[in-house]
Amino acid sequence: MHRGKGMKFVGDSRVPVNRKPNIPKDYSEYPGKTEAFWPNFLLKEWLVGSVFLIGYLILTVAHPSPLERQADPTDTGYIPLPDWYFLFLYQLLKYEFASGPYNVIGAIIIPGLAFGALLLAPFLDKGPERRPFKRPLPTAFMLLALASMIFLTWESVVNHDWEAAKAQGEIREEAQFDTEAEGYKIYSEASCIGCHGNAFEGGLGPSLATTDKTAEEIMEIAKNGVGTMPAGTFKGTDEELKELATFIDELTP
Repeated sequence: MHRGKGMKFVGDSRVPVNRKPNIPKDYSEYPGKTEAFWPNFLLKEWLVGSVFLIGYLILTVAHPSPLERQADPTDTGYIPLPDWYFLFLYQLLKYEFASGPYNVIGAIIIPGLAFGALLLAPFLDKGPERRPFKRPLPTAFMLLALASMIFLTWESVVNHDWEAAKAQGEIREEAQFDTEAEGYKIYSEASCIGCHGNAFEGGLGPSLATTDKTAEEIMEIAKNGVGTMPAGTFKGTDEELKELATFIDELTP
């Protein structure tokens, strides 16, 4: 067969002859309902994000994060406080129905339901409408969630003892001492660490590192008590009490 004879060229109507440029759709026919992702929607997201970022940086510079003293596992009186964005959960765990034997309700079930509903929101509300008053149920649930978070955060801030929190986290001067000294052994065995810390920095009780009490005054307090410290706390002998009081009196910060 000669070249070119018996061959036919067939055109496919599915392939356009002239390709159109990649131009976003004209959304003018649907005002207020949808818009082009680029650049309209994305530009708005960037602008809003920039405003929040600048505000966050200004807040960080104006109010630096406070530093507390080094963590002490022996300080049983320390009450930790979460950051502000978790205060509403912290407050939730204070209520009777979400604490104690029902702690699993406040710690897992209620937050799980709330965050689970948030994750399922796109699947539960598939309508194309964007205006809030045209979407009553999602809008109502979101307002309820915001109101609950604001109320619980406010309650946590108002009812917390901020002066005590500042005092318990205050950086205190530590004393220099020999852990092998007889006075420190007596101090440890008498369970004084639970209230005054393993470095005499204080906790439930005052700091002993910078006390202005004499050895005789310390012995008197250990026998008869003072403030919240009851009498008869020290259970050792008089010789051990004298050794302990002398050791505390000679502490040098």
